[in-house]
Amino acid sequence: MIPFRYERPDDVATAVGLLSREPRGAYLGGGTNLVDLMKLEVARPDVLVDVRRLTSGTIDDLPGGGLRIGAAVSNSHLAADLRVRRLYPMLAQAVLAGASGQLRNLATSGGNLLQRTRCVYFQDLTTPCNKREPGSGCSAIEGHHRDLAVLGASPECVATHPSDMGVALTAVDAVVRVRGPEGERTVPFGEFHRLPGEAPERDTVLRHGELITAIDLPHLPVAARSQYRKIRDRASYAFALVSAAVALEVADGTVREVRIGLGGVAHKPWRARAAEELLLGAPATAVTFRDAAEAELVAARPLPGNGFKVPLARNVIVGMLNDLAEEQR
Repeated sequence: MIPFRYERPDDVATAVGLLSREPRGAYLGGGTNLVDLMKLEVARPDVLVDVRRLTSGTIDDLPGGGLRIGAAVSNSHLAADLRVRRLYPMLAQAVLAGASGQLRNLATSGGNLLQRTRCVYFQDLTTPCNKREPGSGCSAIEGHHRDLAVLGASPECVATHPSDMGVALTAVDAVVRVRGPEGERTVPFGEFHRLPGEAPERDTVLRHGELITAIDLPHLPVAARSQYRKIRDRASYAFALVSAAVALEVADGTVREVRIGLGGVAHKPWRARAAEELLLGAPATAVTFRDAAEAELVAARPLPGNGFKVPLARNVIVGMLNDLAEEQR
């Protein structure tokens, strides 16, 4: 591992000021992704600013409903919270589907959002990667395609975002609270991560020095009727080939409200807006569900080795909608 300086400031303001002056510095929370990348020499920060004890480690009720998740809340704590399990079951299920119990005990909620891609070419210093070295090329496009994106990719990058938690957060319209050199601001979760475009090295809209302090979950009654489903190569400790977070409310056989997030298919947690628009006010039938899934996936551009993701995503969406609708009949 390349040598680095370690700083442990006493408060958020000091941490933000310190990192903003260090162009190659990074925040350290649980370190479950960053430390691995440092060992591979993919990430090479010369300063680590430890923020694990600076942000909130609690989950608090918001006025009018909803919850605020402190950035230092561990993934295990988040998944076990009774309010999360009752009001946002797909979020609890998504967190439990990620990593191992040991990693969930250490990983933070804020850090979960900042995971880098698990693309094998990003982690291999012997191959070109635009995300690692802008302008060097994308080895994945001509390489092993199975785990790569089918939606929202670009000629510069076809990697997928690894977070399970993020898929549920995009479905519920979560809001990310950040603190930076210019003060505090909020970012709608759907705008927090970027599609690769011509700058795949930028995963999020965070400015240098900005620190995630909390994640707000809005009051959303439909989220209580939700599920998370993850299709992967083995039952645990594997990233999604396709995953989905789905919330559905049906009344008198008609879709009254629906939220759909997809994982394993794009460079960011993917909100299935086209499917949602088609479903709202439509009959809650298998035919409608299939039409909605196909409307979302018409924009898919699979590579030779991952075309199976398109029918897999369609079947996951349809199956989950059918299950949730059946529970309400």
